[in-house]
Amino acid sequence: MTQNTLLSLGHGFSARALATRLIPAGWRVIGTTRSADKAAEIAQTGVEPLIWPGADAETVLQDATALLISAGPDKDGDPVLRQLHAQIASHAKQFQWVGYLSTTGVYGDHGGDWVDEDTPLTPSTARGQARVEAEAAWQAIPGLPLHIFRLAGIYGPGRGPFSKVRAGTARRIIKKGQVFSRTHVDDIAQVLEASIRQPRPGAIYNVCDDNPAPPQDVIGHAAELLGLPLPPAVDFETADMTPMARSFYAESKKVRNDLIKRELGVVLKYPDYRSGLKAML
Repeated sequence: MTQNTLLSLGHGFSARALATRLIPAGWRVIGTTRSADKAAEIAQTGVEPLIWPGADAETVLQDATALLISAGPDKDGDPVLRQLHAQIASHAKQFQWVGYLSTTGVYGDHGGDWVDEDTPLTPSTARGQARVEAEAAWQAIPGLPLHIFRLAGIYGPGRGPFSKVRAGTARRIIKKGQVFSRTHVDDIAQVLEASIRQPRPGAIYNVCDDNPAPPQDVIGHAAELLGLPLPPAVDFETADMTPMARSFYAESKKVRNDLIKRELGVVLKYPDYRSGLKAML
């Protein structure tokens, strides 16, 4: 039998978490990266690194039974399709599963109301619009067994509020009515694995926990767990923030995750930020 082989294009935080589940199950995982240093890090996890662009991706595509696309769009569109569209289209029927990691930013601002997978896509940022266009470009490839995963704010080991709270640089940015959904990287990995084992081409899934919350609550709870003083509250309107950081506050919504539970049978490991932060600490 041909070994199950995942080609991970843009092998980042979420893809690494998935690899830790697939490799013990007998999968071969090939992960692309742009630098030799990151390639060396990837190799230490049991993933076969591939520096790309630069390497011959066609040869690797011929071996792949599944694709995971984590690379986000840039100013010129989707970087994977820009360079590999023809090759991926020609291999479309070979793949058993293709996953594209998108973002809940495609839904835009809903004033703190709930959204689900059927909510119209009305992004309010250029970044969200680029994701809408990238999703559509992947969906347009005939015969590709595509699954789209719209991820909420990702956190996990090495990505969280603790370092800023410890350093005394954390702030609780207050914007009335602001609420975000978020997801622990381990739950992303288990959703992806469940989908690989139960493919439904054309599926779209929101990936988030059960507890959308104001961002200042998360910072405050992190400080509480560390036994440190509550970081200062700063009004959003007067806060000194980068344009990127400020843009995240342009959208407020709560994201429903019923479909990953009902269809994929997922039981979240970290159903809220409290359990996720406690485990990280």
